[in-house]
Amino acid sequence: MKFAPGKAPVFGPPKEKLAIKLSAEEVTFVRSLVIYEDPDILALNKPAGLSSQGGRGQVHTLDELLWAFAKPGKARPRLIHRLDRDTSGVILTAKTKPAAGFLGKAMMSRRFSKTYQAIVTPGAPQPKGGVVDAPLRRDEQGREAFMRVCAADHPDAEAARSRYRTLAEAPGAALLELDPETGRMHQLRVHLAHLGRPIAGDARYGGALVVAGRPVPRLMLHAAALKFPHPSGGEKRLTAPTPADMAELIAALGLAVA
Repeated sequence: MKFAPGKAPVFGPPKEKLAIKLSAEEVTFVRSLVIYEDPDILALNKPAGLSSQGGRGQVHTLDELLWAFAKPGKARPRLIHRLDRDTSGVILTAKTKPAAGFLGKAMMSRRFSKTYQAIVTPGAPQPKGGVVDAPLRRDEQGREAFMRVCAADHPDAEAARSRYRTLAEAPGAALLELDPETGRMHQLRVHLAHLGRPIAGDARYGGALVVAGRPVPRLMLHAAALKFPHPSGGEKRLTAPTPADMAELIAALGLAVA
């Protein structure tokens, strides 16, 4: 994902909170999510249903579960970006302050690239590949926040661009690959709804909850790959396998890619 200049990346709270006591089950769970680790970074495959940060319930967020990786007397790894609660896939953390600073600057200078996959309905968009260049604005409704497509001259407009291409299509659904060039909240979800192809399971933005007679268990959006400059030099690309529930729906709908 590429972020607009001047938008501060997310590293977690500015002041480190006191260590959170985790259960043995929670420690085992979060350690099972690790897909890559070295002295600078730690990457995980976040499951759908787990909040990255700032959850309202009693269940710990991923940010809090990162205490499982803290060394005695040291801070936990810091989130470099977030994923929506119901989005699965690659999420990156920095294990040191220098690494966090380096990655934050790289993100602000648009040196991060993120690739998603999504199941959309009622079929492939037309054209089957292209760019959605539609500004977004935040819309607060009580305790809920939505993003809306708006005119470029709206006082709250934020530039937003998303690339997409169709990987597979079947009657009533399609599998898309997505590359957000900017990092607005709910950007891909709103842009696809704007195309008339909302993401399956996305009740907030008009996504179908049943596709071809099959119930959709949750938002069918997965952060499949992340490419970024590594703090120690060079470039790193990390991938996360498609989660079982999404893979099963892809197969059932005939959207599997050879």
